[in-house]
Amino acid sequence: MAEAAQAQTNAAQAAMPEDPLRAFQFQVEIGGVTAGHFTEVTGLGVRVEPIKYREGGLNQIVRHIPGRVDYAEVTLRYGLTRGRELWDWMHKSIEGRVERRDISILMLDASGSAEALRWNLFAAWPSEWQGAPLDALGREIAVETLRLAFDRLERA
Repeated sequence: MAEAAQAQTNAAQAAMPEDPLRAFQFQVEIGGVTAGHFTEVTGLGVRVEPIKYREGGLNQIVRHIPGRVDYAEVTLRYGLTRGRELWDWMHKSIEGRVERRDISILMLDASGSAEALRWNLFAAWPSEWQGAPLDALGREIAVETLRLAFDRLERA
C-alpha cells in the first residue's frame, strides 16, 4: 500500500510544471578573466537567414531554404574595478591582435548556487567597449560595456 502511495506522489510531482529560471541569477565565465562583476548580458541570439526561391513551373509559390547562420553580438555590462583584464583583452583587438576565447554564460537554479544550464560562445573576441558614464551628482555604480563577436553558440 505504501508503494502505491509513493508512486502516486512521484507521478504528481512529475506532472507539476517546472518553474522558469530567474533572469537575475547568472554567471559569466571568461577564460583568463578572474575579475568582473557582471550585471547584465544582452543580445544572446542566432538567426538562420531564409533564402527565397521559386520552383521551376510554379512561379507563383515562393519557397524558403536555410541560408547563412548569423550570431548576434553579446553585450556584457560589468562594474568597473581597478582590474585591467577586460580592457587589456579589448586593447589587443584594437591593436589588430584579436585574441579569441571561449565564454560560458551560466543560468543558476532558484537557490543561486547550482548551474541549471549554460550557453557556450566559441571563439569570442571583444568588438566594442564603452566606458561608464560619469556623473558628479549621481550615486550609481560605474558600469562599463563590452560587446563580443563570436563564431558559434551551443546550449549545454
